[in-house]
Order: sequence, then C-alpha cells, then structure tokens
Amino acid sequence: MTQPTSERIESLLTRYDFNGAVCHIDAFGNGHINDTFRIVVAMPDGTTSLWILQRINTAVFQDVAALMNNISSVTAFMQKKIAARGGDPLRETLTLLPSTDGHIFITDECGDSWRVYRFIENATSFQSADSNIFYESARAFGNFLQLLSDYPAQTLTEIIPHFHDTPARFRAFVRAVKEDKLGRAASVRREIEFLLDRENEAAALTALLDEGKLPLRVTHNDTKLNNVLIDDRTGRGLCVIDLDTVMPGSALYDYGDSIRFGASTAAEDEPDLSRVEMSMDLFEAYTDGYLETAGSAMPPLEKELMPMGAKLMTLECGMRFLTDYLEGDHYFKIHREGQNLDRARTQLKLVADMESKWSDMQHIVARFS
Repeated sequence: MTQPTSERIESLLTRYDFNGAVCHIDAFGNGHINDTFRIVVAMPDGTTSLWILQRINTAVFQDVAALMNNISSVTAFMQKKIAARGGDPLRETLTLLPSTDGHIFITDECGDSWRVYRFIENATSFQSADSNIFYESARAFGNFLQLLSDYPAQTLTEIIPHFHDTPARFRAFVRAVKEDKLGRAASVRREIEFLLDRENEAAALTALLDEGKLPLRVTHNDTKLNNVLIDDRTGRGLCVIDLDTVMPGSALYDYGDSIRFGASTAAEDEPDLSRVEMSMDLFEAYTDGYLETAGSAMPPLEKELMPMGAKLMTLECGMRFLTDYLEGDHYFKIHREGQNLDRARTQLKLVADMESKWSDMQHIVARFS
C-alpha cells in the first residue's frame, strides 16, 4: 500500500467528530502490518485529546467487517465488566470511535479501510523486559482472559483459520520434507527427526478442545510483550492492545506463546545455540502474574497443561520456521541466508530445554495454581 498523503488523511478525519479541531498528525509506532497515525485534537477548553488512526492491511485481514465486529464486540463486553468492578474502561481496554454515520470502520475512495481508537495516555509498551515488566504483562493478559471468560467465544469469526492447528502444521511440515523442493532436507535431518519424534504431542491441545475437555476461549493470538501497555504512574499492567487476531481458541495458546517469545534468553534468530535457553526466572514471573489474574477462571486441567502450552507453541513455531526454510522462505521475511533455519533451531533448542526442566515447570504452575 502506498503511503497516504496528509491531505487524504485530513479528508478522512472529517468523517469523525472529535469535539475539537485536528491540529497535528504524525506517523506512530513500529508495527509491521497496519499503518498507524497519532491525531492531536485541540479541545474548546484549551486542552488536547489524542487519537489513533489506523489503515487496516487488507492483504493480511481480508474480511474487515468480521475483524472489526470481533474487536467491537469484545471491547464493548470488556468495558461493561471493567465499569462494573469500578475500573476505567477508557484506559483498561481499547475504545473505538465510530464515524459520524455510526460505522466502526470506514472505506475511502481508494478502497482502503480505516478505524479510529482513543489514545491511551501516560502508558508505555516495552520491546524487552525484566522479570517485573514480564510479570505485569502476564497480569494484563491474564486479566484479558478473566474479563472474557464468559464471553461466547464461538460467536467470533476465526480471522486466520487454523492458526494454531498444530496437527495441520505438522502435516504441512511432513509434506515439505517429502517434496524437498530445494534439496535442503538432507542438511537438516537432525531437526527433521527432532520434530518427527514429537508427532504424538502435536494434537495434545486440539484434541482436548475438540472433546470439550478444555474450554473454548476468546484468545488474543499475538501475546508479545509490546502488545501490553504499562501504566506510567503505577507501573502496573494496564491494557492489552492490537486485537486484530482476537478469535476463538485456547488460553494455553496465548500463555504458551508468551513463554516461547518472552522467556527465551536469546533473540529468535540467534545463530549461537549455546545462548538459547528458557529462563526459569522469567517463566516463574509470567506464570505468577498470569495465574494471579486469570487463575480463578481456569479449571484444574487447563492450569495443569500450562507447561504443555508453552512447549507446543514453541514446537509449532519451530515447525513453521523449518517448513518455510524447506519450501524456500516464502512466508517469513528473511534478511540473510539461513535466517529461518536459525529461527527454527532456536525454537527446537527451547523445546529441548523445556523438556529438561519439565518437573520444575510443573512445580511452579502447581505452586501458583
């Protein structure tokens, strides 16, 4: 998508009532999917209000109406819950501003789709964290699950079908190995065998969901640290943002992906595997925070399987990286040769490290349950 001109953005903003005059527009954030702008509005009383304007990437999210219906329904539900318990709905979840004709998103003359959120002031998202920030992000994601624990998840649209269908990911991996389009399989035989040896675990969570033994949840599906705002004044986890991938799933997907990404001691594409392990301090901090806010809404089996959630999300991610490497690096962007292979190897190293620490992981979960 081409960068929109300031005149085009100003024209879009006339379709919203900000109760004041737009006085400044600038690009905002470091997201890689949507285009984001911060809007400064001068209010009649001399103060300013801040808003976020986003152009939705329709190459990634093709059903914008379903996407926005998910977000609108979930945030409205959370706002009522937050207000009922005496919180601040305008700070503790996202707030959409409808256009003057009542639409939760608009489409411009170029066919692009746009939305406006209230900007949450005096709060920060972090790209990296110590154990305290990681703990606070866990409290925020756990609170997200707790607020939505009685939301009818089956009514949401599956924005990315089969996103965490680990058995389907495994079948795609096996197919890539058999086809071996670029002749790379022989050089990664050890990694292939590592994944094949764990085939029986691939369906551990999906089978329990299908059987109704795990609850179907409203899941975030992008539980990176920088998708939580931390209150600048209190230092507490405040609000979960970036709700584009909200859809039905398991809480163990969200918890597991947070551990996979946030508790690793190295970058996702670290070539030196001696630097890669799962930090037990970070695992403990996140588990503590998550169960502090979500634990009352989680049945015993769901809590018991939290280590498996961490392991399976890491295994699935490693599988996806290796599949992409075998198929020619067409899905995950690479900036150097072999980057997807390095990514796959870090994930498999994390899986092996989790397996070596399995009883410790189980004891930590049991202690906070």
